[in-house]
Amino acid sequence: MSFIFAIVIGLLAGIVAKLLMPGRDPGGFIVTILLGIGGALLATWAGRALGWYGTDQAAGFIGAVVGAVLILFLYRLAMGRRRTD
Repeated sequence: MSFIFAIVIGLLAGIVAKLLMPGRDPGGFIVTILLGIGGALLATWAGRALGWYGTDQAAGFIGAVVGAVLILFLYRLAMGRRRTD
């Protein structure tokens, strides 16, 4: 159930990450939401690995937003370099 919760939170986190990091994204709004889901899952995984969350807990909204912003930033770096090559 926590995996589904992380996905739902990730959808919202992707939207917030897009608002926090304005500008043109190479993938558009849908890719940003998918990156938000990835950020929520990353935050959940990292939190469990560091002992912040139990096995039945998912990352909170703030953790998911931080994960989504991090993944969105890395995505922009990777896609920006890819376009210049």
